[in-house]
Amino acid sequence: MATASDSQNLNGKFLQGSTMRHVINMTVTGSIGLIAVFLVDVLNLLYLSRLGQSEITAAIGYASTLLFFHTSIGIGLSIATTAVVSRAVGSGDSRTAKMLAGSALYLITAVSGALTLLTYPFLTQLMQLMGAHGETARLAAHFCALVLPSVPLLALGMGLSGLLRAVGDGKRAMYVTLGAAAATAVLDPLFIFVFQWGLDGAAYANICARLVLAGVGFFGVLRVHKLYARPDAIVFERGAKAFASIGIPAILTNVATPVGNAAVTAAIAKYGDQAVAGWAVVSRLIPMAFAGLFALSGAIGPILGQNLGAKQFERLRSTMRDSLQFTLIYVFVVWFLLAVSSHLIARAFDAHGLGEDVIVFFCIFVAGSFLFNGSLFVANAAFNNLGYPLYSTMLNWGRSTIGVIPFVWLGGLWFGARGVIAGYGLGVILFGVAGVILCFRVLDRLEVAPQASH
Repeated sequence: MATASDSQNLNGKFLQGSTMRHVINMTVTGSIGLIAVFLVDVLNLLYLSRLGQSEITAAIGYASTLLFFHTSIGIGLSIATTAVVSRAVGSGDSRTAKMLAGSALYLITAVSGALTLLTYPFLTQLMQLMGAHGETARLAAHFCALVLPSVPLLALGMGLSGLLRAVGDGKRAMYVTLGAAAATAVLDPLFIFVFQWGLDGAAYANICARLVLAGVGFFGVLRVHKLYARPDAIVFERGAKAFASIGIPAILTNVATPVGNAAVTAAIAKYGDQAVAGWAVVSRLIPMAFAGLFALSGAIGPILGQNLGAKQFERLRSTMRDSLQFTLIYVFVVWFLLAVSSHLIARAFDAHGLGEDVIVFFCIFVAGSFLFNGSLFVANAAFNNLGYPLYSTMLNWGRSTIGVIPFVWLGGLWFGARGVIAGYGLGVILFGVAGVILCFRVLDRLEVAPQASH
């Protein structure tokens, strides 16, 4: 039986008060959890680099590209979960919100399980397709074979965190990711070094962390908020349609990112394992350093969803302005910190030659391009939660294909491994600017014709 506090939690927390305060509070709690997860991910790579085998570090780079594909699908499903449930919360319909939450959990389990089964038989071929060869390809496929069965747990954990954000409980959503990060931080060095399991130890720590992720999420959603009810056929059908209309474009949007990363990996693979190892470090550094931007895109979703459900259109515009201001300040601070510590970062990962060159070049020259990446993240979050998810799909695929493939190819042709990284940064500028312009046009459309949001 729901308590009074549960009922209060299902009211629209974001329907009043400063939108900037809501943006900052949700982003900070999201960032803490994400930074913890990504920091542990970086430490994982650091531990493995200490084993002294460049093939292992490169293998993690290839494996991460494939696993990020599945993670991106989980992110897409969680975006749909947050959007659908937060609208119901904003409209004041707690009973329907709980049934939609139940529908989302069933659908997440089914989709992530099916995709895992489809991917599993083709791991070796997928590694080779990305440019891995010999022992590096074998190690990458082996790591994926161990970790891949835990992907549905990861997707469920993300969905549960999305449900907590949908009711405005950023703190417990943070606990979900912090719990997983803490488990990995303890188990990684234990399994890799103490038990001497090496690469397998990193995989086992990963699996245990995902068990914790889902467990903490279930506690917050089921025990604290009682945000679950078995959906009847009508609500399940309604939820499935809404989930599909937002989730499929959101999945396609998020899958575009690992496709772009795979293109960078394939382009940089021509320069050898050192260059790939450098890119593996950069690809770990990006989510940790720019966790605030990744958290921001998740943070504003429930704020937008609740206010759309309550038809408070001016607060939608205010949320977007505040989010873009936050992005500008955040990127300049992080860029400065990366630039001044670039050589320290390279040394920490024992990077040499081309690997060191790739890391330092990214930190000094390319990290600033995340001003445009961050703007695109914010615009995509708006499109997904305001009823225009296909816009985010088109922009992200444009960025990950037109904005990556020709740029990294030409960059590599003219300037080698540095050129590949430079191309990766330059390609996003057009799409970041276009996303912001299109986003404010959508807001104008919603204010003039509110029925367009339905």
